[in-house]
Parts: sequence; C-alpha cells; structure tokens
Amino acid sequence: MHVVTGGAGFVGSNLARSLIAQGADDVLIVDDLRDGHKFRNIADLPILDYMDRAEFLQRVETDAAFVQSMSAILHQGACSTTTEWDGKYMMENNYSYSKTLLHRCLEFGVPLIYASSAAVYGDATEFTESPGNERPLNVYGYSKLLFDQYVRRLSLTDQQQVVGLRYFNVYGPREQHKGAMASVAYHFNQQLKDDHEVRLFEGCDGYDDGEQQRDFVYVDDISALNLWFLQHRNVSGVFNAGTGRAQSFNDVAKAVIKWHGRGRIRYVAFPEHLKGAYQSYTQADLTALRAAGCDVEFRDVAHGVRDYLDALAT
Repeated sequence: MHVVTGGAGFVGSNLARSLIAQGADDVLIVDDLRDGHKFRNIADLPILDYMDRAEFLQRVETDAAFVQSMSAILHQGACSTTTEWDGKYMMENNYSYSKTLLHRCLEFGVPLIYASSAAVYGDATEFTESPGNERPLNVYGYSKLLFDQYVRRLSLTDQQQVVGLRYFNVYGPREQHKGAMASVAYHFNQQLKDDHEVRLFEGCDGYDDGEQQRDFVYVDDISALNLWFLQHRNVSGVFNAGTGRAQSFNDVAKAVIKWHGRGRIRYVAFPEHLKGAYQSYTQADLTALRAAGCDVEFRDVAHGVRDYLDALAT
C-alpha cells in the first residue's frame, strides 16, 4: 500500500495521480477534508481508500500490521501557510506528526519520503543543504527545518530510507483550493482572465519591479522526483527540489500573457505585512541531488507555464 498524506492537496494529489499512472492500484489518501473543496483534486483518481489524518495517525501508533502493509509513505501533509504565526499549531502539524510517522517507518523498514521546503533558507543567498544557509523567516520554515535537523541526526540501516525534499516554488494543476497560497502562475492566469492584466509587486530588496526571482518548479517534475527516490531505496538524505534556475516574476507573467495572446503587466505596491518575511531570491543548488544519481529533468518557466495552462484548458 502506497500512502500519500496530504493526498487531497496540491502536490499530494498530483503525486497520487502519478503513482496510479505508473500502475499503483493501492494508493491510500490521507488528508483533512474540513475544506471539502479539495475533494475535486482526487475525484478522478481510482484510489484504494481515504482516511482522515487523525485516524491515520492513531492507526500508525497502535496497529503494527497496518504499518507493515505499507510499501512507502509519501508524506506531503502539512500546514503550508507561510503567513500562519500560530507556532503551537504549526509544530503539532508539521513537526510532531512527522516525527511519529518517522519512528514507525524506521521501526518497520517503511520508506518515508517527505516534503520539506525552501522556506528553510529564508533570506539566504546560497541554497546548498548546509546549516549555514538555513535561516527561516517564518514559523512554517522553522517547522520544516527542525524536522530536517531531526532526520539528519539519524543513523540509518540499509533497510531504512528517509528522504526530505526541499520544494522550491511549485506550481501546476490541482492547486486552486489553496486560495492566496496558490502559485503566482495560478493567480496571474486568473487576473488576466478577469481583468485583462497581471499584477506584480513593485521592486524590493534592491530588485526592480517584478524582478524578484524564485526557482519555479512544475508539479509534474516534483512528482517524478518523488517517484525516483521511491525506485532508489538505497538513497537517503535531505535534498533540494527545484530547477536549479532562478527566474523572475516577470518571466512568469510574460509566459501567461504569451499563452493567452493578450494582457498587460501592472505593478502594485509591495505589501507592508510581507516586508522582512519575504524571499526575494531562491535558486536550488542541485549538486547533492545530482551526486546522489538523480537524473530527473526540470522544465523552465516558459515550458512549465505552457503545460500548466494547457492542462487548465482541457
């Protein structure tokens, strides 16, 4: 049984879709559907079963046979709202929950591949998986970093696999439920359809208007990366998950405008509440990932946005 936590969410539902496309008929989706809109992400997927996150944790803690029935846990479930400042809530969801899964996976030799985040780097300018570069700007980033640090202290046997993937700016289908936390590609597309314009932030941190840069990575490539590790169970560690190429918000806007064949860019004032808590530049260093033997390729913004909008149009 392949378990995908957060499986009704953005990355999780795409990952479940990829598993099923490769022939998996035993995908268990774990999530919290208090936001019932997320059902749309899994309505078209022939999954084995669905389980609430609280029930799943209880089963993992108390039912050894249940854990032993798992081929792997692909742990995508988390509170991913970077503007959430309830630290107790964040640590319970992103740290304590993950530790419980980790220890049961280690006990029974179940591979655990989990979602970390580039938010661990905060205002760093170097993005190698090194403690010297890790200085998160919000409690979300800290919750992810703390679990990475916990994993780093493990001494794994040959029968144990634990992989943390530090997702950079992921975009693609099945993210519409995320609202304000959906990707800029999603928001730019909506803005252009509604108002015939795309709105970008004015310059900040020394960057010109719309020239803040992020490592934007297409969700299908993130799914392919997870599946690569699932197929290479001798590889463990914490790795960056991005394209290795920083591109500007202007690049994303122009790709959206090009796909539609119309529209313009308008720059708006940089929000006060984001000052001091905003990453103006990210670029995944893929040295460790490539050294581990991973050959997954990542598409650039021009191709990724095209594929995204093609998918939305079908």
